[in-house]
Amino acid sequence: MRKNSVKNTRINQEVMKELSVLIHTELKDPRVNPLMTSIVACEVAPDLKTAKIYVSVLGDEQAQADAVNGLKSAAPFLRSKLAKSLNLRNTPQLFFTVDQSIEYGVRMSHLIDEEIAKIPEREEEEESEDFDW
Repeated sequence: MRKNSVKNTRINQEVMKELSVLIHTELKDPRVNPLMTSIVACEVAPDLKTAKIYVSVLGDEQAQADAVNGLKSAAPFLRSKLAKSLNLRNTPQLFFTVDQSIEYGVRMSHLIDEEIAKIPEREEEEESEDFDW
């Protein structure tokens, strides 16, 4: 099975969906706030042995670190629940990492908005200068 096969893509989506449900309904770790934690992406290895889960956590760096540590400690529990809900030959071992692409996108959007706001000021400065030809 290739990494980008249709089967692997479907497995990635199912694992992502089931983990999202499990985090919001089953997980009782106080370090993981279900309203502030979301699964962004999931990459299951072609042999179904491992899965890399990208998690987005709203909050400061300490909240992100606490949430990832909570998810890492809950990984065996989540894996057992995942095995019961999905019919796979092997249930992958879960590895959680923080995904900061959403924060990066928001920061870039703010920078673009700031530059767009400066455009009228620049146009006024250019119009006010006198050019002697």
